[in-house]
Amino acid sequence: MRLADARKDQYRRLAKDQGYRARSAYKLLQLNNSYHIIKKGSKVVDLGCAPGGWLQVVTKEVGQAGKVVGIDLKPVESVAGATVLKGSIEDVDMFEKIVGILGSKADVILSDLAPNVSGLWDIDHARQISLSATALGFARQVLRVGGSAVFKVFEGDLLNEFRADLKTSFGRVLLNKPSASRQESSELYIVCLDFKQ
Repeated sequence: MRLADARKDQYRRLAKDQGYRARSAYKLLQLNNSYHIIKKGSKVVDLGCAPGGWLQVVTKEVGQAGKVVGIDLKPVESVAGATVLKGSIEDVDMFEKIVGILGSKADVILSDLAPNVSGLWDIDHARQISLSATALGFARQVLRVGGSAVFKVFEGDLLNEFRADLKTSFGRVLLNKPSASRQESSELYIVCLDFKQ
């Protein structure tokens, strides 16, 4: 067994043992340990929240005083402490609905959005960056000034352009590959701090 496969299995086992719905929960835990994005009492929106692993992490981190909303096109089994909405982040009514649930703008926007992978690298990369750009548009509507965001991206030609776009809205834009990500995968996360507007 290759090291990458062993690591994948390790996180899958851990998720099962610790009651997380997906091994991706560890990616968010590792990002949060590094950057302390999600705090007690935070108001957090999780875009593309199925199957709910990130929601499980967030509800624990924000505690009773926080508010958590997840959105996905797919149905998601409920997570204690979170409101799950079925729908698209491109639906203009979604902005008002979310701000209504939170009672104000969000402190943190998380996007683990990914396209259905075709296996054609250029197409998958372009689709993924397009999804992340849509998530950025959403964040610009819903995030409070000074807030933070995390976007999943795939490495490729369009990444620098997307990072430049992020830098127009955030004070700090940092690339990270959590150890829970498969090392051979092109998946990265961009952590964005200090939202300007």
